[in-house]
Amino acid sequence: MNSISELVAVEQPRKVRRSWAAGRMRRAETLTAWVLVFPALVGFLVFYAWPTVRAIEISFTDWNLMREPHFVGFANYAQMLSDGQFWNGMKLSAYYVALNIPLQTVLGLFLAVAMDRLTRSLFVKSVVLLPYLLSNVLVAMLWLWMLDPMLGVVNAALGSLGFDRQPFFGDAGRALVTVAAVNIWRYMGLIAMLFLAGLQNIPRDLYEAAALEGAGEWQIFRRITLPLLRPVMVFVLVTSVTGSFQIFDTIAVTTQGGPLDSTRVIVYYIVQNAFTYYKMGYASAMSMALGVLMLLYTVVQMRVMRAAENDLA
Repeated sequence: MNSISELVAVEQPRKVRRSWAAGRMRRAETLTAWVLVFPALVGFLVFYAWPTVRAIEISFTDWNLMREPHFVGFANYAQMLSDGQFWNGMKLSAYYVALNIPLQTVLGLFLAVAMDRLTRSLFVKSVVLLPYLLSNVLVAMLWLWMLDPMLGVVNAALGSLGFDRQPFFGDAGRALVTVAAVNIWRYMGLIAMLFLAGLQNIPRDLYEAAALEGAGEWQIFRRITLPLLRPVMVFVLVTSVTGSFQIFDTIAVTTQGGPLDSTRVIVYYIVQNAFTYYKMGYASAMSMALGVLMLLYTVVQMRVMRAAENDLA
């Protein structure tokens, strides 16, 4: 009996020490996590959360940047609903997304599959990703010069082949298509790298088993590759669509919303109202409407494509 009591007396302090050590380790891990997260959290609060709150506040005012804001309630939102230019900007943005996203996604997926099957060269990956590493303004200026109707190298090549010179950015019917083509060229390398990362996470034995069962290349791609790329596809579609709705810099450099307002997408119209017409309250109201639209799209897209599920699990 005494030996049992002595054993209990010895073990009890050990349990206390182990519990204290485990608690100390958890506190240290929590502190380390907060230290690592803190810079990003400060950046989010300063550059995203606070400006969003201010934009919501300003959207209920009439403010021209020269005087104190004047509260007008929902007048800016009522004006937005009856503003034909706002709806035209939304329509042009949706048209740009329809031009940009399908081809950009398909080309990125094709490049990823080609690199996964044919080469793992770091040089090839660098070349594919290079356009994305250039700034938007630099890319826009580069293509503006290359597609110039008189001096551009592309029109010079067309002329040497016997074709007519084309006013790519200067034609109302082609300007937005040209802007979409420029951004497809810039971003498809990034899309390819994202898909390539997803492809390299797919177990190779799945392909071997499918090949042994007699499945063809298209069947393997459709029934194995595409379903297992779903998490990457969700990320690509959500970020690409929201980013495309925010297209501004390429248009600001190349077309300035023209010709004939054919490229005055919604973000360009918002910036015009804020810094050209000095209607900061109205611009903020349109920004809030666009933000809500993108939030709804993100929620629906992630729910439809079951973003929280993983077919490899």
